[in-house]
Amino acid sequence: MNVRVQRSRTTAAVAVVAVTAGALAGCSTAEDQVPSIGYAVDTVLTTYNANTVDGAASAARQAFPRVQTGFGYVGPEGEALSDNDVGGVSVVPADVLTVSYTIAPQATYSDGVPMTCDDLVLTWAANSGRFVAGENDLPLFDAASSAGYRDIERVDCIPGSKDATVVYRAGRNYDGWRSLFGATDLLPSHVAARVAGVPNVVDPILSGDLAAVGRIAEFWNTGWNLVPGQIDTSLLPSNGPYRVDSYTQEDGLVLVANESWWGVPPETDRIVVWPKGTDVAARATEGDLEVVDHGAGGDIPSDGFERTDFPSHGVEQLTFATSGSLAASAARRAIAACVPREQLFDGVGHPGYDESAGIGSAVVDSRLVRPSALLYGPVAATADGRYRQADVAASTTERNNADLDSLTVRVGYLAPDPRRARIVADIAAACAPAGITVTDAGSPDFSPSALRTGAVDAVLGATASASGPSGAVSEEAARYSVHSGNGSNVGGFTNGRIDAIVDELATAPSDGTVLSLATEGERILWNEMPSLPLFNQPRTLAVADGMTNVVVNPTVAGAGWNMDRWILLR
Repeated sequence: MNVRVQRSRTTAAVAVVAVTAGALAGCSTAEDQVPSIGYAVDTVLTTYNANTVDGAASAARQAFPRVQTGFGYVGPEGEALSDNDVGGVSVVPADVLTVSYTIAPQATYSDGVPMTCDDLVLTWAANSGRFVAGENDLPLFDAASSAGYRDIERVDCIPGSKDATVVYRAGRNYDGWRSLFGATDLLPSHVAARVAGVPNVVDPILSGDLAAVGRIAEFWNTGWNLVPGQIDTSLLPSNGPYRVDSYTQEDGLVLVANESWWGVPPETDRIVVWPKGTDVAARATEGDLEVVDHGAGGDIPSDGFERTDFPSHGVEQLTFATSGSLAASAARRAIAACVPREQLFDGVGHPGYDESAGIGSAVVDSRLVRPSALLYGPVAATADGRYRQADVAASTTERNNADLDSLTVRVGYLAPDPRRARIVADIAAACAPAGITVTDAGSPDFSPSALRTGAVDAVLGATASASGPSGAVSEEAARYSVHSGNGSNVGGFTNGRIDAIVDELATAPSDGTVLSLATEGERILWNEMPSLPLFNQPRTLAVADGMTNVVVNPTVAGAGWNMDRWILLR
């Protein structure tokens, strides 16, 4: 990971922050430490459940990684790292991939209820996609992604036990299994059981009692929604270093030390999370903010802060509807042909840094392989240099091929966002000569599900339509966002061969297989155009003077991944 630091920084951000932390902590007294830290994120905080379609696009993964712990977490290099506080994980010798999970004996939620294997069963059931109902077999759970969980055959669990055995389907040795059941994935199943009126979630899920599972799913989908001033903390028990204390418009989301936490206590007793819509400048001036984790181009304080601009693993992109006026692939190609991707990258794609290779170095030409991967070059070559510059003639031809005399495209994103507003404006100017009207449909209330309901024609966001941080070393979130039936596939794209390719990539045995599959997949995707990648999403981390242990994390977890280690000395 490469970063560029503005203002007074002269060395790599991660190293400076880590070293400074040890030096300052070692020579300071208890009286020097401030008991509360303010943390501003760049998207809305509307749910405790980061796994729904809208939850995955919210700030939940930034706010709750140390509230909802799991068997792993996404570290600053983008890899899934083990969290041994929660328990142990081991592969069991068997004909199919079989993984044993043992929850720590002392693992207990903040409401006094033990953490059990029931939590793993709920996570699997909610994200597996196997529970459907109605004439159209619609999923009961509004999960953002089924990646990995769809490959699990069953989870063996005696209700209330600390042990679970996860057995994968034959031939589905999912490569990314270590990333499953991680931070913000596991939710308190005993709360869902209580609200659904069942003794536990395991029995109805394993027996296939759809009536009971439907009630569990109804709560899982919306029961953990957060409305400032109206939260019920009895629904929000924590199994991490912090728990939710309160949430109001005036005072933000207040996290306090969890007295039931069995691991190393958090360094600071109180973290206040300020979501999108916060007046960052005013809060910083008033001394209510010490960490700002935003997309580049936002409202970033300068006085008293050190700023780091860096590219993330997430990819800024347009995700198109595949119905309505964009039902024809020619219509989607018409838009793609007039989008000036090179111009957008030069103008807003790498502020504050200039990478020579890998993430953040150029326009992204693949949806299935990340720019930092060894195979990116040959897979990206499938684009053959197309769709780099606005091509009015090609765009007009494609629009005519779609039998459209004109075309209006409403582009939605979470506003206000100056960078994305500029992107939409530049696209509108470039597409107008081709008879395509691009309108800015950004809104403070925007969520990716607006594309599913037809409220917009395209979403401007990061990987899997996330409004804030996204991405990791694993490409699964990006790949499954073009898989039919997956929640994050908000455009409704369906292609049987792409489904097969995505499924095969999840268990591909060699680089040669990945290269062959990804190259074939990109040929299809550049023709069908369900989405148009732009560039790696630029991010900014601003840290107040006196803060230590804040580490850049260019992934979906954002800076909050280690908030329990943050220290503010004044």
